[in-house]
Amino acid sequence: MIKGTFKRDDSGRINSYKITGHADTGEYGYDIVCAAVSVLAINAVNGIDSLAGVQPMVNSDEENGGYLYVEVPSANTQEQSNIIQILLESLLLGMQSVQEQYNDYVQLETIQ
Repeated sequence: MIKGTFKRDDSGRINSYKITGHADTGEYGYDIVCAAVSVLAINAVNGIDSLAGVQPMVNSDEENGGYLYVEVPSANTQEQSNIIQILLESLLLGMQSVQEQYNDYVQLETIQ
């Protein structure tokens, strides 16, 4: 099972997310659920870097996969912060769509 945890600060803004596990809906390299989640999560990191000009802290298991932790630094301009929030809310929406289709393989939670 893939588990996604999104952490919001006191103002309701997402400031980090963690994704762990594997869906195991297909053999390695052909698992469409893992592929969908991976694309969404990595695209968010790339967007934060490229579009907001902010390098998030990223920790991942590059050998085995199944683990990604991303945290956004708090010292950003208002414009950067807005771009980051749009990207992170879009990630959460995408993950919720995957969860709706594949509820047995994806579990999400948002904490504050």
